[in-house]
Amino acid sequence: MITQMQVKGLMFDPYNNAYIVILRDEDQSEMLPIWVGKSEASSISLAIENVAPPRPMTHDFMKAYLDAFNAKVISVVITDLNEHTYFAKVHLTYADSEYTVDSRPSDAIALALRTQAPIFASESVIRKQSSEELDQWLENLKPEDFGKLDS
Repeated sequence: MITQMQVKGLMFDPYNNAYIVILRDEDQSEMLPIWVGKSEASSISLAIENVAPPRPMTHDFMKAYLDAFNAKVISVVITDLNEHTYFAKVHLTYADSEYTVDSRPSDAIALALRTQAPIFASESVIRKQSSEELDQWLENLKPEDFGKLDS
């Protein structure tokens, strides 16, 4: 079973010196925070804000490459969480065939935002990340911890 998620924003985690992409389901009942690197956060931020860089970044190139071959991103699925590492798959169509490509969640999300493809998370991932440690971390967040991209 999978749940459709939306990117609700980016924030900076000063404790880990990393960025976090916040995914939420439609009902706002489930949240999936995914820690990403600075360059991935920058790419996701540009896509959220609909900013075109002067030269294509990696995810812009990926989209252009897919467009050149008339391939389409069907969806992105966050498939697993193992030892604090998330895993994802990008589902594509090309020439009447479907393909699944392994991906880092940050790359999959950045590509999904550029192609307007839906983002899903497996129920097992949502259950695994719902831990007391995460709940405690979330309780300690202050409004100023969120960036301007929170929506």
